[in-house]
Amino acid sequence: MSGSGHRLLSVARLSVSEPRAGRMLCGPLSFGIDHGRTLGIVGESGSGKTLTAMAVAGLLPGHLAAEGHVALDGATLPTGDAAASRDLRTAYTGVVFQNPSTALNPRLTVGAQLAEALAPDVRRDQARAVARCLTLLDEVGIREPERKLTVWPHELSGGIAQRVVIAMALARQPKLLIADEPTTALDVTVQAQILDLIAGLQRRHRFGVLLITHDMGVIRDRADEVVVMAGGRVVEHGGTEALFAAPRSNEAKTLLAASEFVLPEWNDPAGTAPGTPPLLEARGVRKTFRKGPQALAGVDLVVRPGISLGIVGESGSGKSTLARIIAGLERADAGAIRLDGEIRRPGTRSDLVQYVFQDPYSSLDPRLAVVDTVAEPLRAKGMRKADALKAARTLLDEVGLDPSLWERLPGRLSGGQRQRVGFARAIATRPKLLIADEPVAALDSTSRERVLALMQRLQARHGTAQLLISHDLSVVARLCSEVVVMRAGEIVERGPTRRIFETPAHPYTRQLLEAVPGRRRQPAPLIETVHATGETT
Repeated sequence: MSGSGHRLLSVARLSVSEPRAGRMLCGPLSFGIDHGRTLGIVGESGSGKTLTAMAVAGLLPGHLAAEGHVALDGATLPTGDAAASRDLRTAYTGVVFQNPSTALNPRLTVGAQLAEALAPDVRRDQARAVARCLTLLDEVGIREPERKLTVWPHELSGGIAQRVVIAMALARQPKLLIADEPTTALDVTVQAQILDLIAGLQRRHRFGVLLITHDMGVIRDRADEVVVMAGGRVVEHGGTEALFAAPRSNEAKTLLAASEFVLPEWNDPAGTAPGTPPLLEARGVRKTFRKGPQALAGVDLVVRPGISLGIVGESGSGKSTLARIIAGLERADAGAIRLDGEIRRPGTRSDLVQYVFQDPYSSLDPRLAVVDTVAEPLRAKGMRKADALKAARTLLDEVGLDPSLWERLPGRLSGGQRQRVGFARAIATRPKLLIADEPVAALDSTSRERVLALMQRLQARHGTAQLLISHDLSVVARLCSEVVVMRAGEIVERGPTRRIFETPAHPYTRQLLEAVPGRRRQPAPLIETVHATGETT
């Protein structure tokens, strides 16, 4: 408690509804945050956690309405009329959104966007505004702030872009920072740096933090109290250590189970005995993008039949570039790819390799029903429409998608459901190698669990080798028998998963493991990281 006797944020009987539809979406909810403390709100997608945060911030869309009592530092914020409290909310709260690429205006420079976030009296004095913008960029750890004022959002790495968003949120020295999944799209080390940055700024300025996430590891490291939500209501609320020691609700137990970092015992898959020819060999693969640094610096990679190989590393390490070259989606500048014993010509694709993309929405045709999406590659191979649709229904059943969803467009499915469609389409041609690029990065813990179980089941049933690209080391630990660690376009370590994760030989591998949320209690030092974009964090 503060010396004034009131909590920084006090929320009582808050609810969010859709009046036109006559629907109650979440609530009534009651919770609070003390000065300088962090409250975590966790739950699956659709649990109401983001709606709750946006209601507190006064950022609900126009068709939704909030009711209840919200007080910030003793001042009541009207919930029924966001306009009436806009100035107070703007002065007292800052918001950091999940995806910095959508939070930043692509048509404005960093400096212009920071200036927009400043108080009106500061904006009117250009010299004062520029000085304040430089101070903000320096405070969030961005090097060469003068140069960064003139760059565009697309020129920034994900970590730098999120630091700019944090600077904008702090522009008016708020008393409450609302962070809605602030690190979901970032790799593990940059995620740790962003969370350490927020924690350091919080200690310096004594603001409260409302942290929205589905990552229980982040909650364990960062939150003082936890609210667990399900179905628009609070199912558990208490201190972080007490919740982790003895969760009471089924929802909390499920979230905790899904966040466990487990190293299973791996047996070498059948058919990969010594002397078995590799399914894939990549030798001396090099790639440099125009006006950019070298993305791949002579990489060698071997994938054996029937195994799951994980590739880990920070954003910009070359993981996805290597995977796209293997799949024939990018051309290498040099090197050779041998697939199932045959050299593949540059720029050609093979049915032996299929790709599952990170974003299950943009990779699906929004105009095609999901059953037609899955049938499409079969029809492209000459199969009759009726036979292709029959095979597509069998595949959708195999990946566990409810038949009532088969005729829907992708936009009417959840993220986890769309990802299942992506896997059904990928296995339609019976590939020997399935490349999955961050397949669960944008999913909540329940959807994530279902997709991971699906990947295990598909491999056991079809014996398909899998190449998994991920910054989530718990996913790699669960699915992969072998791991390759990449940094700045090079492989710095490779070997069996258990050996790599239990006794890493390279300092960079140790750094990745130390950054995994929930496995450490002390903030990691901010380290300089150079990404393939050329940006420095």
